[in-house]
Amino acid sequence: MSADTDTLPLRSTSPEIRTGRRRTITLVVVLVAELMNALDGSVVYTALPAIQNDTAASAAAVQWIHAAYALTFALGLITGGRLGDLHGRKRVFLLGTGVFTAASLLCGLAGTPALLITARVVQGGAAAVMVPQVLATLHVTFDEGSRAKAFSLYGTIMSLGSVAGPVLGGVITGADLFGLGWRPIFLINLPIGLAALLLGLRHLPESWDHQALRLDLGGVALSGLGLLLIALPLTVGGERHWPAWSFVMPAAGLVTLTVFVLHQRARTARGGAPLVVIALFGNRAFSAGLAAQLVFGLLSGVFFLTWTLFMQDGLGLTPGQAALGFVAASLGEMGGAWLAMSLAARQGRRAPQAGALLAAVTLGGYAWLIAGQGPGLPLVWTVAPMLPFGLGLGMIGAALADMTLSEADRAHAGSASGLFNTSTQLGIALGTALTSVVFFAHAPASSRGSTVTTAFTGAIWYVVGALLAMWALMLLLPKRTPAG
Repeated sequence: MSADTDTLPLRSTSPEIRTGRRRTITLVVVLVAELMNALDGSVVYTALPAIQNDTAASAAAVQWIHAAYALTFALGLITGGRLGDLHGRKRVFLLGTGVFTAASLLCGLAGTPALLITARVVQGGAAAVMVPQVLATLHVTFDEGSRAKAFSLYGTIMSLGSVAGPVLGGVITGADLFGLGWRPIFLINLPIGLAALLLGLRHLPESWDHQALRLDLGGVALSGLGLLLIALPLTVGGERHWPAWSFVMPAAGLVTLTVFVLHQRARTARGGAPLVVIALFGNRAFSAGLAAQLVFGLLSGVFFLTWTLFMQDGLGLTPGQAALGFVAASLGEMGGAWLAMSLAARQGRRAPQAGALLAAVTLGGYAWLIAGQGPGLPLVWTVAPMLPFGLGLGMIGAALADMTLSEADRAHAGSASGLFNTSTQLGIALGTALTSVVFFAHAPASSRGSTVTTAFTGAIWYVVGALLAMWALMLLLPKRTPAG
């Protein structure tokens, strides 16, 4: 199969594609898309009260405004990654970006909770198609040296978007731009999405798995059902006080995913194209990287939710003061991402492992400070530890993505990327669910002061344990970053 200058084979030698300007534009376009997704996953947190007042949404509807996006995003990532392998990553990326932008417009115009939730479902599904193409495109476009810098920027954008989302949501909603209240948190995606579409159409290189066959629809159904059975009770089980079905459904989900794996193996044996390339899991480093990313998502889900409540309900900080903590964490994560990727080629797995230990030690010290000061902890000591903590998280994120995906065959970059992103989202869902056990069981809703600070101190040690588990899993990663 021949390829023109707009088509990127598995190892392209096209001078046009290899030019710095072309690669820079490619990097900007895909990272802008990742930023939109990262922001939209968390930007609604601080805007939910305003949305509830404006649309008369019930408590259940308010929860689903967030959950609708998170669930459809998690459920569609594996399929989205495989679609890029089959039909071209540029083509699928542009489709996902276009639908995401249109869904953002619908979110901004929604006048009822039902319409907003529907638009968020579409938006999450579009993100599931768009986002796997980001990592896959970085993986197949950049060689070893330039790929390290590209993944460093990816880690920076991912961290910045997820941490800064609540701050941006609060600022935009409070500013009441043009009298639109909360709506600009979605409408801001319109010019950004259109710019990404226009630049992507002109400059993105195309790539795909040339040996791929048609989409495995049976695999799509089984994987979607299995992930739904696991993710749904994790998302809503806590508010229902963990009824029996919230335990039965995840067990059924695990059984369904087992059937899915058997189906994939059988399809591969028959010479068909599986949804997930099972051979990927034969690589120890890839499997360990996925497991470490799952734990990374879990500890993020536990920490950032409980930390937000600790600052405002425990210490009595205003949203603006609490935002300083997010800013410090964001700055630390950006610095950590750059540091890790500059060290990765020489230090390999030791760079993200050092980040995990730094974050764990920092949180241990943070717990000691809170135990001593309680609700009287000064603002400076609330915010300052977030710089080294963010630095540690940043050292993990970008390097872990690069090392894990470097172990995957470039032909299956979309499938590998979808699995990597799915592990993140399932980890966050699990971590959010665990807050019911590690935090809310000790500080029920409407708790204030020392009750909240004590509960948060206890939750910190679960996060420290997760960081140490990550450190151990990363012993299975390469000692050095593999050549591209």
